[in-house]
Amino acid sequence: MLPVLEEAARGEVRIGETVERLANRFALTPDQRAELLPSKRQTTFANRVHWAKSYLGKAGLIRLTRRAHFEITPLGSKVLADPPPRIDIPYLKQFPDFLAFRESSPLSDSADDVAQHTDLTPDEQMRQARDRIEADLAQDILSKIGSGPPEFFEKVVIKLLTAMGYGGSVTDAGRALGRSGDGGVDGVIDEDALGLDRIYVQAKRYREGNPVGAGAVRDFFGALDRFKANKGLFVTTSTFTSSAVTTASGLSKRIVLIDGSMLGKLMIRYDVGCRVEEQLFIKSLDEEFFEF
Repeated sequence: MLPVLEEAARGEVRIGETVERLANRFALTPDQRAELLPSKRQTTFANRVHWAKSYLGKAGLIRLTRRAHFEITPLGSKVLADPPPRIDIPYLKQFPDFLAFRESSPLSDSADDVAQHTDLTPDEQMRQARDRIEADLAQDILSKIGSGPPEFFEKVVIKLLTAMGYGGSVTDAGRALGRSGDGGVDGVIDEDALGLDRIYVQAKRYREGNPVGAGAVRDFFGALDRFKANKGLFVTTSTFTSSAVTTASGLSKRIVLIDGSMLGKLMIRYDVGCRVEEQLFIKSLDEEFFEF
């Protein structure tokens, strides 16, 4: 927040130009400048600059002048006359306007305490909380798969692949998958609805702590070779050893490895074995609406 306030001391400044100037000031790399929020609508850095501007405005240290422009206030200039090492939420609480804003906020005391002790913006905190919820959900999903019969895991793979757009209908995919022991391949699924190309699937339900090794990947490669197949999918509820990953990446055929962690994430992403409990929307000011 302090660098944003210092930029506002230049006179009336534009938020887009402020983002660029601060990116140059902090010598951000191209990758850091380009990093996007999960929504893909704004860069992470621009989002943080916008939040800094918002907080400074709530404290009365800057004011909005016109669309996408702001400037420092006399109170903000007074702060810069004897600047603190940094400006954060605890520092801003000395200003009545900001304190009134925080007291009128629907944040609970615990959430407010978290906000004071993190550099994450409010929407980043929401996404972090979502990530924690989904990580726990993925573990629950894998636990359920592990407690079920072996054929249930095959059904899970079928459901997931069809939800991702492979295999046409669930019925078609079900006829193709589940032929355990068929030449080292557990099943074959169409890559597209017309069946113009096929993906050979190996599905191993291993318990945690029992990773899939390089030997199993090489055996799968040999099976693909016998079927004259160009691509394969190896799915496990466990993990792959580093040598298995290295082996798969060095083979002449394309073999995609999906471990338990990725399996859980994909099932959540495509709503397989889980459902939407509640949706939260993050909204922002529509400045075009307020053009006078």
